[in-house]
Amino acid sequence: MLGGGGLAAVNVYATASEGSTEGPTRNAQALASGAATIDCPDVGSQLTAVPDGARTEVDNELSVLDKQIAEAYQRLQSSEKAIEQDSNFADSSIMNPLKEKRAATIERILIAIDRVGDRPEGLEAFAPCVLRASGNNEDAQGGEQDGEQGEESQAPGDQSQAPGEQSQAPGGGDQGGAQPGNGGQAGNGPVAADFVDIKSVQPNVQNPQGGDNASTGSFATSCGVNANGVFNSDNVIVAPGVTNGAHHFHDYVGNQDNDAFASDEDLAGADTTCENKGDKSSYFWPVLRLQNGADEKDANSPGGAIEGNAGEIITPKQVTMKFVGSPSGDVAEMPKLLRIITGDAKAFVNGPANANASWSCTGLEDRQLKDKYPLCPQGSDVVRTFKFQSCWDGRNIDSANHRTHVAFADAAGNCAGGFKAIPQLVQRIVYDVDAPSIQDGGKTTPLFAVDSFPENLHKPITDHGDFINVFEEDLMKEMVECINGGRNCGAGAGAGGGGGGGGEEPGDEPDPDPTATETPDAPDDGDNGGDNGGNGGNGGDDDGADNGGDDGADNGGNGGGDDETPDPATSAPQATEPAGGNGGNDNGDDGADNGNGDKPTTEPKSDPSPSAAETDAAAGGSGDDVDTAVPGPEPTDANDASAAGESGSLAETGTQLWPAAAGGVLVILGFVLLRRIRAGAE
Repeated sequence: MLGGGGLAAVNVYATASEGSTEGPTRNAQALASGAATIDCPDVGSQLTAVPDGARTEVDNELSVLDKQIAEAYQRLQSSEKAIEQDSNFADSSIMNPLKEKRAATIERILIAIDRVGDRPEGLEAFAPCVLRASGNNEDAQGGEQDGEQGEESQAPGDQSQAPGEQSQAPGGGDQGGAQPGNGGQAGNGPVAADFVDIKSVQPNVQNPQGGDNASTGSFATSCGVNANGVFNSDNVIVAPGVTNGAHHFHDYVGNQDNDAFASDEDLAGADTTCENKGDKSSYFWPVLRLQNGADEKDANSPGGAIEGNAGEIITPKQVTMKFVGSPSGDVAEMPKLLRIITGDAKAFVNGPANANASWSCTGLEDRQLKDKYPLCPQGSDVVRTFKFQSCWDGRNIDSANHRTHVAFADAAGNCAGGFKAIPQLVQRIVYDVDAPSIQDGGKTTPLFAVDSFPENLHKPITDHGDFINVFEEDLMKEMVECINGGRNCGAGAGAGGGGGGGGEEPGDEPDPDPTATETPDAPDDGDNGGDNGGNGGNGGDDDGADNGGDDGADNGGNGGGDDETPDPATSAPQATEPAGGNGGNDNGDDGADNGNGDKPTTEPKSDPSPSAAETDAAAGGSGDDVDTAVPGPEPTDANDASAAGESGSLAETGTQLWPAAAGGVLVILGFVLLRRIRAGAE
């Protein structure tokens, strides 16, 4: 009886303890799904106040944390056979060593801060990481979904991810982590589920209404398309002094002296690709690559193919940058060397709180995607839009986490108390890239994807943009006077107007592209629309952006001119910018923007498939996996109930508790035997 009771008690206790150890349990379930990524809490986001005397050391240690994750992810990818042979291999040889390395690095961060200021509390709890099902495998995906957020996954305020609509991914069900053909050539994405037919997306762009005091002008700057190929995998904002601090490659336009070691003096004295030489600002973003099997110059370099960023780098066809005003009043001058990052390069594992990606197609920019790449129709080009923060704290040009010194305006375009409105940078990058052949994994027409940190798997939600203001003071003053005066100025201003930026905070309802919802004129309308009309540039040149002939969508024109003109009934007019004309570049730039494109007749199709929320539950993961706002003993999963607590069936539970059942039988037999002995004695 004593032995049976003890066996039952020990087994029940052990089973309960095992269920409460969420890290290893979740890791095992992620590995069982067939594909996993490493999900670590973002330490940098917690460091909102770092003393200046510790800033350099802290930045270096944060870069070490990124390097540790990248190395662990690479080992995870290369250890498939070892993991199959030993289910504990991932924990013992990858995750536990990673936790120990992170703990040591976090301690160095705490010591550096404690040396010159107050030691942060609770940061030690951010050392553990977990494996999360990525969705980049056949069973979890089935050619459908990639494990990202469902309706939570909209671009700030848009409605692009309503369940059951454009969250589906077209294509067949055989798109695993390493797809057939050339898709996902580095083995970690993209996958079929990362793409969606833009025509299946409902118009979702909204703009705040401009008040009577709105600053309605705009200032354009034209800085080329990086045709001269300035790339590196550094990030002087996030990881100054650290080579390969980004672990992915960036396109650079404007300032030509931007690398990890560029000082403020270097930036101020550098050459610029901008037409107006008073703009030496640095504009950079992750490169877009074709997954076509080609070896780029960085094929064997850190940040390149050895970290999963493989394929041919695509030079943008057009880059337009415009600074717009505020719906609520005048804007103030930006301070020189102000740094702004929009979006989150780690949004796939961090969750969408800071995500600000906007993907669309020319002629259909009233439909914006946040966690999908668009499949554009014939004659339409892929568009990435970055709309930067438009409120500044009035004091700092940067902050410890590179976010708290700037902010998005609220839904009405107002800045929070203590913040002031500044010109809002709206950056639009156009690519002449064909819709990939999803059905055969990109074998016929290759997939495309942005570079990313290795563990973020090239997900579109990780798109982001960086800006360092190096405008000469007189030119910045001219910009502000122009915007506040309701005029349209700058290189390539031409047509197009209007400001009314603001309203961008994630979770509110901003417009990912202030020019996206213009109602197009009829295809044969010869007017050059927009606030001021006119062609706005040298239409006969190759690249309208370089010669002032911005795309019609940015200049009040049609902006698409493809073989399908959106129905004005479904393209809501923009509140702060009048509808444009037909674009005006009839003999210039590209056929796709003017209806003269000769793209292949690939017609993307969408197959019905589960929403992100449904397939995420099946995959055992969530795009909003880690809530780093409050330190805790383990990163918490939004779907812990399904990811860890509800994974076992009744039969599985019975298997785990068989020793307890055996103990119970022994207790009963002992009791019966005891009764018989006592009866015999009597």
